[in-house]
Formats: sequence, structure tokens, C-alpha cells
Amino acid sequence: MYAMKKILGLDLGTNSIGWAVVNEAENPSEKSSIVKLGVRVNPLTVDELSNFEKGKSITTNADRTLKRSMRRNLQRYKLRREALVNILKEHGFITDGTLLSENGNKTTFETYRLRAKAATEQISLEEFARVLLMINKKRGYKSSRKAKDGEEGSLIDGMEVAKRLYDENLTPSQLCLQILESGKNYLPDFYRSDLQEEFDRIWQFQQKFYSEILTDAAKEEVRGKNKSQTWAILNKYSKYSEDKTLHLEGFGFKRTAKGRDLKIENFKWRVKALSEKMTVEELVIVLQEINGQISASSGYLGAISDRSKLLYFHHQTVGQYLMESLRKDPNKSLRNTVFYRQDYLDEFETIWEKQAEFHQELTPELKKEIRDTVIFYQRRLKSQKGLISICEFENKEIEIIKDGKARKKVIGCKVIPRSSPLFQEFKIWQTLNDMEVLVSGVKRKRPVKGAETVDADGMDLLETQGRRRLDQDEKMLLAAELFIRPELSKSQALKLLFDKPQGLDLNFKEKIDGNKTGAVLYEAYSDMLELSGHEPLDFKKPAADIFKQAHDVFTALGWNAAVLKFDYEPAATNKSLEQSPYFKLWHLLYSFEGDDTPTGNGKLVEKIMDLCHVEKEYAAVLANVSFQDDYGSLSAKAIGKILPFLKEGNEYSLACEYAGYRHSKSSLTKEEMASKVLKDKLDILPKGSLRNPVVEKILNQMVNVVNGVVETYGRPDEIRVELARELKKNAAEREQMTKDIASNTKAHEAIRKLLQTEYNMAYVSRNDIIRYKLYEELKDNGYKTLYSNKYIPREKLFSKEIDIEHIIPQARLFDDSFSNKTLEYRDVNIEKGNKTAHDYVQEKYGEEGLEAYKNRCETVFKDKSAKLKKLMMPEDEIPEGFINRDLRNTQYIAKKALAMLGEISRRVVATSGSVTDALRKDWELIDVMKELNWDKYKALDLVEYVTDKDGRKIGHIKDWTKRNDHRHHAMDALTVAFTRDVFIQYFNNKNASFDETTNAYSIKKKYFEKGRAIAPVQPIEAFRAEAKEALNEILISIKAKNKVVTLNTNHIKQKKGERKVIQQTPRGQLHKETVYGTCQQYVTKEEKVNASFDAEKIATVTKKAYRDALLRRLQENGQDPKKAFTGKNALDKKPLWLDEAKQTGRVPEKVKTVILETVYTIRKPVDENLSIDKVIDVKIRKILQNRLAEYDNDAKKAFTNLDENPIWLNKEKGIKINRVTIRGVSNAQALHEKKDKEGRLILDDEGAKMAVDFVNTGNNHHVAIYRRPMLDKIGQPVLDENGQPKYELEDRVVSFYDAVARVNQGLPIIDKTYKQDEGWRFLFSMKQNEYFVFPNETTGFNPKEIDLMDPKNYAAISPNLFRVQKFTSGDYFFRHHLETTVIDNKELQGITWKRITSLAILDKIVKVRVNHVGQIVSIGEY
Repeated sequence: MYAMKKILGLDLGTNSIGWAVVNEAENPSEKSSIVKLGVRVNPLTVDELSNFEKGKSITTNADRTLKRSMRRNLQRYKLRREALVNILKEHGFITDGTLLSENGNKTTFETYRLRAKAATEQISLEEFARVLLMINKKRGYKSSRKAKDGEEGSLIDGMEVAKRLYDENLTPSQLCLQILESGKNYLPDFYRSDLQEEFDRIWQFQQKFYSEILTDAAKEEVRGKNKSQTWAILNKYSKYSEDKTLHLEGFGFKRTAKGRDLKIENFKWRVKALSEKMTVEELVIVLQEINGQISASSGYLGAISDRSKLLYFHHQTVGQYLMESLRKDPNKSLRNTVFYRQDYLDEFETIWEKQAEFHQELTPELKKEIRDTVIFYQRRLKSQKGLISICEFENKEIEIIKDGKARKKVIGCKVIPRSSPLFQEFKIWQTLNDMEVLVSGVKRKRPVKGAETVDADGMDLLETQGRRRLDQDEKMLLAAELFIRPELSKSQALKLLFDKPQGLDLNFKEKIDGNKTGAVLYEAYSDMLELSGHEPLDFKKPAADIFKQAHDVFTALGWNAAVLKFDYEPAATNKSLEQSPYFKLWHLLYSFEGDDTPTGNGKLVEKIMDLCHVEKEYAAVLANVSFQDDYGSLSAKAIGKILPFLKEGNEYSLACEYAGYRHSKSSLTKEEMASKVLKDKLDILPKGSLRNPVVEKILNQMVNVVNGVVETYGRPDEIRVELARELKKNAAEREQMTKDIASNTKAHEAIRKLLQTEYNMAYVSRNDIIRYKLYEELKDNGYKTLYSNKYIPREKLFSKEIDIEHIIPQARLFDDSFSNKTLEYRDVNIEKGNKTAHDYVQEKYGEEGLEAYKNRCETVFKDKSAKLKKLMMPEDEIPEGFINRDLRNTQYIAKKALAMLGEISRRVVATSGSVTDALRKDWELIDVMKELNWDKYKALDLVEYVTDKDGRKIGHIKDWTKRNDHRHHAMDALTVAFTRDVFIQYFNNKNASFDETTNAYSIKKKYFEKGRAIAPVQPIEAFRAEAKEALNEILISIKAKNKVVTLNTNHIKQKKGERKVIQQTPRGQLHKETVYGTCQQYVTKEEKVNASFDAEKIATVTKKAYRDALLRRLQENGQDPKKAFTGKNALDKKPLWLDEAKQTGRVPEKVKTVILETVYTIRKPVDENLSIDKVIDVKIRKILQNRLAEYDNDAKKAFTNLDENPIWLNKEKGIKINRVTIRGVSNAQALHEKKDKEGRLILDDEGAKMAVDFVNTGNNHHVAIYRRPMLDKIGQPVLDENGQPKYELEDRVVSFYDAVARVNQGLPIIDKTYKQDEGWRFLFSMKQNEYFVFPNETTGFNPKEIDLMDPKNYAAISPNLFRVQKFTSGDYFFRHHLETTVIDNKELQGITWKRITSLAILDKIVKVRVNHVGQIVSIGEY
């Protein structure tokens, strides 16, 4: 007798893994059963999970890498400074005793003055040394073409344009108008300052006419905004005006001019606005046009370009510019006042040459040494080629010896950039060979096998079978079109292929990906043609016409037309690829990293001029082209072998086979599968083996869970897995999905509120929201239904008369999406039955009625093609393989997960979330989670009953869904585990199940009953009971944060070989980024008189009479404050009189105290977000409060535009308030000791070191709980009635910062011997996510009285198992292990969360450790 099949079901998500081990019956004599269910929560941070779901490429270590880069830059500066100081000493410019910084009164800007003076006058060599050291601090911005950030703007190389504006006294718009009116199309780049000057002139002039719109507040608000934002802001201000004729109606001001004429009209209006009154609409357009240009040229790099321009026109060096700024405003911050690297080099040259006139020591050789090898030396960026993956075809595995251990290493060809012309062509041909054209209306279309397009009789397969692949001529036609386009729509492709494309379709989504590289280059070519005075390329024309137009112009102008076409033949050698001018141009643009020219691409422009035979202004257009920077999965060598076979029309897998490669290593024959050697356990992915560390974490948690399951329950015969949507999508798709979810959630919440208010619905279900959305869809049809065209009154919307109707019945198509639903009257829905909407209307209302129905549908859903297609679909066009796309795990994460699981099981099957949802519903598992939670919530009166439209009373747990309980992942895994292949086949081909000759019909007869899937255990009640029991025994597994540091081995290359350094790296942030200062401040508090009021405390009471009275009471009670001020002597029970004899002047229960407190401070800018109450300086706080009062307490108005409307601290001396010191955190730790600018320690009056640079150490790592003996006030042990010492609990919180410090000192992280000599005894520690079992007075459960490691007790343990959520000293928060949310609902305190403020309770709880598969494996400290 064979054992039943053991199945492992996995619900693999981004932040959790649900798993289920089941026995599946193979024949009627066997009975399926549930072995065990469990859930593992992935230890992802909120940021990791959020970034992954949003498709962000940033890694978990990106922030640390950035900070490390900053530290390295500082270290390199120090090394440069040290080298420079040594050279200066060597040549006698300075000595060891020379002061190299300002020292003494009135020397604050002395080095700045010397730097400015050195460019024109003599200074001493010692002063010259100080100037060189200052230049060494900031060396200027050196552009890197590869490292530009779009948000930084762009560098402008427009000095010639700026000169022309200056010489001819023109504004940018006047110059542009001259150029356009002369017949030219090229418009130059302008410096931001020139554009801003034009904007300010127009604003100032037009302000005379529109003072109510062009206010200072409006100007400040539009600063830095783009075109559309500028329009919106000015539109808003126009509506505030008194003149109602000035109201704008928002975007959409009607313009008659188009194209070039529109451009000329815009510049004419800009010129006119300088001297004539404009209409308000014209004015707003003018301002938004200029502001759009400013926005495009602004940012960090735009500001650098502007400063460089000022140096040129003012004939200044950088030092002279900075000194002039300080003369105008001594309080001006020079931070981030950066210039080009070339500006600093020019200044160095000027100063050196001037001082060389006076000092013969300044030789050319010394100049070269200091300039080129010290101050301005910058090594080339290290190559990152080592991070590029190895080709999956052209590789081999070798064994290497590293650190004395044998390790395997994969070597081979690196993968090709996706932007490579070779890869782009390869991708296009791969797509074309998979493409099929289909005829609408042909039933049961099957994918075409082979490349044939005609049958044996020479007939077109399109006519005989209703579908075929493209023939070679059609592929060549599309390939030519895709060469210059980023994509082609389905309709565009069909129009190119067929004269009459009506009734034809293609087997792919709406867009075909084209040649992204070719599209970008042709866009640049179009700009070059327009710049030369020719017409730009018309991309609406066929590719052949576009190519001819470009080729003709290129040839006529003497440009190299060979760059227009990729003329590489794959059969040729790689040498011919590199000789292709098109490829050369791509490689040049892709690989160029930057140079020393101001814009960072001067040499690139020269190389393009040489390659393309074009002038500089045209080469500059190409130099600004950038490509996608990711990589494919194959090397150029492998693609070169495969591409010829693809171009012959072979499918990718066949082309790979012809090229000598095996396309899918996981596609094994039955014989190979049977002989496949399985691993005993899965291997953990090595750190850094995947590019995305979040994916690495997810897959490694899967490995741990699967290994734990195999070890505990044995190897499964089959693994069935459902992957979360996020894992089956690429980064862009995840980003879009996250946006869609956020948008839908917002829209649904708005509908929910509307239904609650307008329809008086106490409980709004998901179906109610869908019903309302479907109703609003019918708005364009007058709220009439689509089939019967009957009006639905609002009051009937939620009545029994109206149904949510499936357009294509679920009996025929497995589609429960919104696009397959509409509203219809119930009697019509019943009459429609299992017909499609199209067939029902045709049968009911005839051809005339059908035509009217189609018109209604097209009117309502003209922009919703998916829904319109279903509304128009007859039964014979219902597609098969509806859920196949869900089963195509094309993304790397999904493929990697399935491949890894295939190493431990011979069969791994992926299922779809939609199949799981359907089976869970059929097997009545949907409400199991609610039933499991019902009793505890009902006991707290947290359930409610609502009446639905059918009059039924339905119970709900308030503000709760199944997703609030981690166990829903296990329930999904259970469904997945019992998802046989036949269920997937059936749902995939539901329409075919009506035909008795099909396999789908046989499946329906055997595995379905009354339209529902038969449950794996019968009767269904028994299956639900077994599932509830298994779910009830689950203990959620979650990773506790135990590790503090990681040991890393750094390999440092040296001349004599390699040096290894073992370094401890903290596994987290040691402290928060903000650095605080400190000051002493008197703080007044109102405190209740209690046991803490000893003599020292009473001395802080502000009122002397109260102090005297309190001291008198304390003295009367033997200096015992507990005896004096608590119990029967508490002030509310026994009043304390100032005059005991007369019993007058009573001391209040709360008194004011004052102490000198250390306050940690931080500097903040004065803006609308400033909390004025936290400002330390009383005088400044008062000034800010007065300023706020002036503007009616509107912080935005009071604290913006401070440059033009400053807040004065001392107006006579010109001292403004821009930044203030405010109170920061209450506790902080010093990082450094105070030193002077020469690096010498500064001691306080008592000779002690002074702490500076305070930081908040952030999260706590653990709290240690100790039992200590109780002592009386004289330090003697307190005994109980039996003469035994009394004990009490004490905690000691250790921050992550201190935990790392202990590791670095070689001490254990948890100090178990703390105060052992004083009788203290360590009990246990608590870290985040560690588990504790609590006693339960209500049920009588006591964790110390049962065997916690016995799985039979898990159901009793589960309600009392809590994890540590957060803690501070004496205040601990615990969260129930099943809870997914962290909301502190007071009604649920004690059930879903606990807050413990009494240490005594901790003596009753028990610490346990739960492994990956939910088993308690240890009790107590571990």
C-alpha cells in the first residue's frame, strides 16, 4: 500500500510566509488530512518593505553607504591637507609652530581677506600657505556625466550667450525672438540669473496694474515652481482679487496659434510685458513660461553655472567673490556656495602667478606638484564591472582556494547593457517570433506550434485555423518600424501588416516594446535637423520615410549618415560590430564618464564631432543623450550566436538550441526528473549574491522555513506555491501597482464616507462600494442599465431589485474583476443566465436592439477598452487560458524562488491568487478567521449586527478584517496545498466545461458539485473544523533582533600583497543623525508633594514659606519623606499649615519647583514649521511671537520671504534672525570632547574634560531584568514575616549604542553579573520581537504550571503569547503574536496588546523561543 502524497503548500509574500503540510488522498480508500500549518513573518523594516513595493532600487545599505562616502571624503581631505602641510614645511613656507588659522580679535575673515588680496597684491609666504590650505578645503564641482541627478538641474555652458545679452542689453526673450524671426529654430540655453532678472522686471512692471495678484506672497510661492504649478498658484491669487473679471478658469486658456507660431507669440508677449500692460491671461502665460525655464535650469548645478558667470563678468576670483559677499553681509552663510572646479583652478593659477612675481621660491615645478598631486588630484572612479552579472549561457564553474577554503566561483562573459543596439535588436526579434495574429470569432483558438504560416494545401492558416504566426516579410516590416520607435501599439502594428485590420487581433498586451536606444537617437537626430533649419522628423510617417528624410539631410550637410543605421550582421565577427558607426556612437555616449571641462562633456562633444562629421552645436545635442543603465541576462557573445537563428524566424528556445545552448535548465524530461538528485536541505543565499538585498532576505526566509518543515515533517512529494503579486512583477510594475492601490484606497474611503452620510449606512461592505462605483459608471447613460436600458433610481440602488451582474458569466470565464461587472435588474439577470451580455441582448432584442446596446456601451466605456471588449464579446470568442498570465512567473524573483524549491522536491507547481480565492470561497474557509476571533471580541462588546438588503442580520467585528490576523497566510497556504492541477485547468478553461467532449467537462463532473469545488475532506463541515483546529494551534514565528555586530573581513591591496583586516560592523544605526549642543537653563515645574520630597527636593520649591513648612513636616517624621507625605500624612488627608497655631495658609497638594537643567539644543531655520515655544533665547522668542502676531498668527506669511522682509535682532548693526536655537531631546550622549581649532583639549574650571556633540542614541537594544534584595533606609536587608530577605525586580535598559560598545570592549552584550556582589540576580532580558507567555486570571492559565514545549498545549498558549514591541525603563509594550497591526486600541488592551508599567508582573511571565516552523524550542533566557 502506497503512502498518501505529502504536499507542502506555500503562500510566499514580501513580509510573510504561510505554509501548510497536508496528506492528499490519491484514491477513494484514502482520506486527506492536515498535518500542520504555520506562518513565518519576514524581518523586513518598514522602509525595506515600502521601497520594495514601490519599485525603488535603493538598497537597505544605501543610506549607510552615503554616510561612509562622506566620511571617506573627509578622510581624503585630511590626507591632502597633511600632504600639503608637509610640502609647505619642506620648502620653508611654515614651521611646526606656525598658526594656520585665525587667532585673536578681529581676525574672523582674515584668511578670506588674504585670499582675495593674493590675486592682486603681495602677501607673505606664511600667509600664502594659509591661502593654499583654504583652497584645499573646497576644490569645486567636477562634473561626472554618469552621476548627474535630474533633480540637480543641468550645467549651462552659455557664456557667449550671456555676453551677447550684456553687450546688446537684451533679455532672453528678446534674443529668442530675434533668432526665430530670422528664420532659425535653434534657441540657446540661458543662465538662471538672466531668466530670473527678466521675470523680476516683468513682475515689477506689471505689478502696477495687478497689485492684488502679483503680491510678495505670490512671488515667494511661485519661486522654483514649474509651468503648471505657476499657473495654478497665480490662478488661485487671481480669485482673491476684488475685480471679478480677473478670475481665471484654470488650465485651458484657448490659444489659436500653434507650433512655431505659438512659440513666436509667447516670446512676443514676453517682450511686450516689459513695457506694456498685458491682459491677465497673457500675463499668467508669460510668467509661467519664464518660470518654467527657470525651474528647468535651477537646482544645484544651475546655481553653479550662475556663479561662474558672475566671476567672468565681474573679473573676480572665487576668493574675491566670497570676500565681497562677506563685506556686504558679515552674517551670510557661505555653505554650499560652490563653483566649477575650473574656477578654482583659474584662481589658483592667478594667485600663484601673482605671488611668483614676489617670491622666487614659487617655481613651476613646485606649482605643478601642489596643484596636480595634492590639491586638485582626483583619482578616476573605480570600475564597477565586477558587479555585472555573468551570462547564463557563456559561463563555467571553477573551484578556487580562498582563506584556505575551497570555494566555487562562476566565471564567464559579462551580460550586455540593455541599451546596446545588439540587445535592442535581439529583444525585438524575440518578440516578433512569439507574435501571432488572430481572427476574432474563431472558437477554441490554440497557440500555433512552429513557424508555418500556411497549411499543407498552401492556404493561409489565418483563414483555416483563425490564427497564425507572422511571416518573414511581416516580421521584417515590423522590425524596421520598431528600430526607430520606443514602442508600437497593437492597432498601429495591425494597420502596418494588413490593409483591412478590422476583426484581427494580436496575442500580446496593448504595446510592443521597440528599440529604446534607436528611439532616443532618432529624437536627437530630429532636434539636429530642426537646429539646422530643416523640418524635424515626423514620427507619424513610416520608418522608411523617416530614415530617407534623415539620410537626405545628413548627406546634404556632409554629416556621417552611417550613424543612422545599425548595419551589423550577426554572422560576422565581433570586430565588425565595433566598426559599425552606429554602434560606435552608442558606445561613446554610453561609456563616456565625464572630463575636466565645465559641463563635463567637452571632450565627448569633440569625439562626436569627429565621428559624425558635425559642428559643435549639433554634437552638443547628441552629447546630452542618455540611455537606460540596466543589463540583460545574456552576453554579447551569446546574443551574437542566437540572433542569426532568431532572424530566420525561429522561436527563442529553438534558436538557443541551434546556437548550442539549452534555453531552460529547469525544463527536464520525465527521465531526467526521475533521476534528479535532490538536496537534503536548501542552501542559504550568500550575502550579496543578489542585487536586491530585500529579495535576498525574502528568499532566505523561505529557505529557513522549507528546511525547518523538511526536518520536522519530512520531504514533501510536491510543493505548491502561490507567490504574492509583488514578487511576480518588476520594479516599474510594483511601483505602478502601489500607486493604484493607494489611489483606489483613497477613492474607496471617500465612497465609504458618502454612503454613510447620504445613504445612512452603518456598515459599508466592499460590495457596497463596488455597487456604487458601477452605478456611477452608468452616469453617461443617464443611470440606465446597459442590457435593458432601464433607469435605476438612487433609492433602489441598494435594494434587492438590483444585482451586481457578471458580463461574461463566471460559469464561462474565471473573471471576477471590476471590468467584468455591471448593474442590472434582478429579473433581467436571472433571464440572462449563463449567456454573455452580447448574446443575451442579441437573442432578447434582435439585431436592432444589439446595435443600440453597442452604441450605449461605446458611449459609456469609450476609454475603458477592457470592459468594452467584454460587453461586446459573444460566447464563441471567450478566451481560454485566462489565468495563464498569472502563472507565468517571468520575473527574476519568482523564477529564482521556484528554481530553489526545485532543488528539494521533484515537482514544484505555481498557482494563482485568483484560484486560491475561488477555492477558499468554495470550501467555506472565508469566515474561519472571523469565527476564530469572534468570541473574544464579542465578550468585549466589539461586535455589531447590521441588516443587509435581503433583510438578513450579519455580524461584524468592529474595525477588523482577516488581515489583522497573521494566520490568514496559513489559511491561504492550506488552500494552496490542496490546489490540484485539475482545479487550475478547469478555471483556465471554464467555457469549455459545457462541452461534454472536453477535459474541462470531465474535471467539472468529478471535482465539482453544484458549481463548487468539492472540499478535500468530506463532509465540508469536517474540513472546516479540522482547519479551525489547525489554525488555532499556530504560534507565529518572527525573527528577534539579536545580533549587534557582524564580523567583516576587509582585503586591502598593498605592494607586497594583500592585508586582511577583521572589522566589527554594527547591524544598525548607532545614533540618530542630529547633533545637539547643550546649555544650562532654569526649568519650572508643578509637582505633587509625595515620597520623593526629601530635603534636597524641598530645597527646589520656589516659595520660601512652602519650603519651611515642608521641611518642618519632614523633620517631624525623622527625615522620612514617605512617612511625611504619603498615607495618612498625605497633604489631602492631613493639611500642612503655614501657621500651625492659627491653621492658616495651607500648603497646596502641588507646588512649583525650579531646577537648573541641562538642555540639549539644535539650530533650526526660522520658517513656518518652527515651534516658537521651544526657542531657548527669551528675547528672540519674544521677537518671533510679535512677528507672528503681526501676521494674524499665520506662520506661513510671517516666516517666508525673509530675504526681502527680514526679522531684525539689531537693525542698526544689520543683524537678522534667520536661524534660532531650540530645545531638542531630553536625553543625549556625547560623541566628542571639546577642543580648540588647533585640536587641543579645552578643560573646565575644575580641569575636567568637556563633552560636546551630543546625539540621541535611538532605539534600545534590550532591557535586562534583575531580582535585587530590598533595603531599608539605612541600607539593611528587609525581611519578611519568616525572617527571609525580601526581593524586588529592577530593570536596566541598554541602548543599541551601548550594546555595540560592550561588544567592542569584548564584554557580553547582556551583563548577567551586574551588581552580583550586592546580591542582584539576573532573571532574563527582553529584546524587540522576543516572545513571552503571560498568565491569564480570567481563564486561570498559568505558564509555569504547563509543559510549554508540548505542541498539544499550543492552543492554550496561543491566546497568552505576546511579543515585545517596544520598551523604555519601567514601561513595556507587548503585542499579541497573531496581531498584524500596532494600534493601541484601549478597548483591546490586554487582548491584542499589553502595556506593563509594574515590574512585579514580569515575575509571572515566561520567556520562550519559537523556531521557524512555530515550535517552542526553549524556555527562559537563551
